[in-house]
Amino acid sequence: MPVAEVANHERIWVEGLNRGDVSGADLAFWPDCTVHITGVPQPVQGVGAWKELVGGLLVAFPDLHFTIDEQFGDATRIAFRWNATGTHKGPFGPIPATNRPVVITGLIIDHLRDGKVVERWEQWDQAGMLQQLGVA
Repeated sequence: MPVAEVANHERIWVEGLNRGDVSGADLAFWPDCTVHITGVPQPVQGVGAWKELVGGLLVAFPDLHFTIDEQFGDATRIAFRWNATGTHKGPFGPIPATNRPVVITGLIIDHLRDGKVVERWEQWDQAGMLQQLGVA
């Protein structure tokens, strides 16, 4: 699959997130994908579990808006640097809504099979987000 088509899958996923819709994961990720996230003790297994995790984030930050700042790769791997802004309006794990705005940055490396994510490695600034929420 050409890199432009791979980047399009990522764009579909991000645009869906910006609408509060996780269903784009079904187009961008393999059903049996594995997602490794810094700060999450065990990898997320499967697109259903991934959508559930991200859906919880969108409940906590319903106006979350992602922007891809830089993206590069080939037919088997794609990497991007992103930022997001949002307001903490719902529960985030044990943290009740603070109504505080956040700015988050992160990096992702996706390993692909036939243009879909089979394995993701993601790092984002969780400590900075918790400081912005006033809980760290």
